[in-house]
Amino acid sequence: MGAVVAIDALLQERRVWKGRPFAPVPGAQPTGHAALDAALPGGGWPQAALSELLLPCDGIGELRLLWPTLARLSQAGGRIVLVAPPYLPYAPAWQAAGIDLRRLLVAGGAATAPRDALWAAEQCLRSGSCAALLCWPLQADDRALRRLQVAAEAGAALAFATRPLAAARNPSPAALRIAIDAQPAQLRVLKCRGGLAPVRPIPWVVD
Repeated sequence: MGAVVAIDALLQERRVWKGRPFAPVPGAQPTGHAALDAALPGGGWPQAALSELLLPCDGIGELRLLWPTLARLSQAGGRIVLVAPPYLPYAPAWQAAGIDLRRLLVAGGAATAPRDALWAAEQCLRSGSCAALLCWPLQADDRALRRLQVAAEAGAALAFATRPLAAARNPSPAALRIAIDAQPAQLRVLKCRGGLAPVRPIPWVVD
């Protein structure tokens, strides 16, 4: 039988790790989806931070995931910015989702060079003039994502980036990463600052 060792000695020698309670995430914005809010630290999208949506293909429900938040922010007078969307936004659909189109700004389009789109997204976020920004960064590396994360912090804005699902294999400085699956339709929280990612996927039904 081995000798008894005091726990304090093990902690002091760093042979045992001591868990600590997670710090609450301040200022999270409700997503408008109760099951997702319940799974995220703080109960919603992390404020002043970059959130990644990782998709197997475009149009899988990413806009429906964001619309409740964007609608609430625009109705409260916040500016919503879309930077270089890959498709022309269909205004009636955005309006039907509750977005105040007077507060919606589209900067660039599918033909915008990826470098210019990243620059525009970063400047919009840093300006402090938008409540939320959605971009589709192509071939964004860790450095580019980190710049978006820092810019979101500086401008106290919600930043969303949709990226291919394959990007989930690589680390990211984003505060939150959510993969949207088609079959079965579900959301998988891959990373969430301030807490552990839920083990189970969240069912996701798109009309």
